[in-house]
Amino acid sequence: MKKNGLILLLVMAICSVIFAGCGGGPKQQSSSSGAGAKGNKLVVYTSMKESLISSIVEGFKKKYPDIDVDYQSAGAGKLMAKIAAERQSGHILADVIWTSEVPDFYQMKKDGILEIYKSPVLKDLINPFDDYDGSFTAARLGTLGIAINTDKIKEPPTQWSDLLKPEYKGAFGIADPALSGTSYMSIALLQQKFGWDFFQQLHDNGARIGKGSGQVVDDTSSSELFASLAVDYITNSKIGKGAHMQLCYPPELLVVPSPVAIFKGSSNMDAAQKFVDYLLSQEAQALVAQQGTLPVRSDVDIPAKFHLPSPADAMKNAIKVNYTEILPQKEATIKQFTDILSKK
Repeated sequence: MKKNGLILLLVMAICSVIFAGCGGGPKQQSSSSGAGAKGNKLVVYTSMKESLISSIVEGFKKKYPDIDVDYQSAGAGKLMAKIAAERQSGHILADVIWTSEVPDFYQMKKDGILEIYKSPVLKDLINPFDDYDGSFTAARLGTLGIAINTDKIKEPPTQWSDLLKPEYKGAFGIADPALSGTSYMSIALLQQKFGWDFFQQLHDNGARIGKGSGQVVDDTSSSELFASLAVDYITNSKIGKGAHMQLCYPPELLVVPSPVAIFKGSSNMDAAQKFVDYLLSQEAQALVAQQGTLPVRSDVDIPAKFHLPSPADAMKNAIKVNYTEILPQKEATIKQFTDILSKK
């Protein structure tokens, strides 16, 4: 009996190997399958909020019903950690990436993992990158301003220095730049324009480090904070739901592009290019504008209720930045900011 049992176990083991090789094993979830396993499913990694990416994907699928799309939405830091792990395993599982942490795209370009693709609609776009070569293309011009709780702050700020006034003492928040790509970029821009003394003065007035970009807006809405450095579409979404808030823009604008790129070696290259083209199209950029953030096209109407500048005016008044210069300084910038605002 022992001999027969051993033979039976051996046969079962051989069969399991055969069936696994023929797809008879457990099915992988599409969101974690590799390019070879996911067939013609297009996989997008993005840090855009659910309402924005879902509307874009829905519009794309209506235009291309034969292309199946899966997306994963998470913070830029988490997505980059995921991509790093996938590179270690030998294959990036996504075809397209769309986030707001511009330095990451320069790093991925440097690492040679991005496909060069210049969309046919490029001539219709506002391009914020002086060194554009097709490795990535801006698909949104995110703006950041000072979000105030209108129950607590009666006179809207008009200058960044207004944050140093007594009414903001202990009640102004900035998202942790280690968690938020837009927060990091904003801190880098403000530091470039006003120096570290500005952040020291913020600290002296009790400014706080919050969590993510959404959290500081939530805290402003709930009066935990009276004001925060806030992303346009997150704030406008909150206002649209009834929050007593206002987004104020000092003259020196913070404009943080959200690039989109295709990973080199994608097995769905044609679908990935179609997705980028659609994202940059007038139709999709209108969806971007409807979320309370800036499109990269001038031929898109921006709802007046958001009080946003035009894309052209935003770029004209934006604090200028050399991305290749700030890229090597990222860790040092985050550390110095944290050291200043965290010290007792």
